[in-house]
Amino acid sequence: MRRLALIDLGTNTFHLLIVELQEDGEPKTLFKTKVPVKLGQGGISKGEILPEARERGLKTLKEFQEIIAQHGVAEVKATATSAIRNASNGIEVVQAIKEHTGIDVEVISGAREAELIFKGVQQALQIGPKPALVMDIGGGSVEFIIGTDKGILWKRSFEIGAQRLLDKFFHTDPMAPEDVKAQRHYLQDQLQKLTAAVLQHQPEVLVGSSGTFDTLVDMDLAQQGLTRDANGSPEMELSVSTFQRQNKELLQKNRTERMAIPGMLEMRVDMIVVACVLIDWVLEKYNLEHIRVSSYALKEGMLAELLQG
Repeated sequence: MRRLALIDLGTNTFHLLIVELQEDGEPKTLFKTKVPVKLGQGGISKGEILPEARERGLKTLKEFQEIIAQHGVAEVKATATSAIRNASNGIEVVQAIKEHTGIDVEVISGAREAELIFKGVQQALQIGPKPALVMDIGGGSVEFIIGTDKGILWKRSFEIGAQRLLDKFFHTDPMAPEDVKAQRHYLQDQLQKLTAAVLQHQPEVLVGSSGTFDTLVDMDLAQQGLTRDANGSPEMELSVSTFQRQNKELLQKNRTERMAIPGMLEMRVDMIVVACVLIDWVLEKYNLEHIRVSSYALKEGMLAELLQG
């Protein structure tokens, strides 16, 4: 049976997915993990990857390499996004990865990242004939794609990821109202091209695909005394009113109080605050009244492409 390993080297999180193709050509997940490497920490706003972040990345990829070997996988596809793409020492990091782990990393453009995210989301849910706005909040960049079940109408990657927003606006904990205001002004300025595209294509629904949205869903489920089924549907719902309540709560609480919220993950406890300010701005600015959440994104898009190829 053909086995594939997919690695997504994100700015905040490294993901590994190992699948085996079944007789019918459908991929069966054998192993899946995510590690908060925080590759962009301390350096992303300066355009570099710090030595300690590089070491965390190498250590994680060595562990991934061992897991891949244990599963007897021959085909490995690894992509790197915003942090490595924009770092002055990004090429050196890619070379070090090859040297220490044997893994070949492809550094992809923001446009390519957006395309793969959309393909991943399409594996999770039916977008339908009306345009939807897909949003993937990474640590380094945020991808916005407007599309229907027929394909992409518009796509763009913006270098306003959660680690960057954190460095820029998260000066006190809880976040100060004037910093929230400053972030909203910044988004208004940075996302003018998105605003023009939304005006043109009129999406009605927000489709969120990223750790932030996953955590918001987990928090919502935990509040109802539920947990997500590991093998459950890759599509989840999150009502706008639930999100607004969560956003308000996250803005009022400090780190310790946020950590105490059931469903919260430590790797997201700070970034989720600025990410929610972004989501809130998008919902309000574009009058979106419905949120769908896809637990599939970049690596599932890579997989879909490999299987079609």
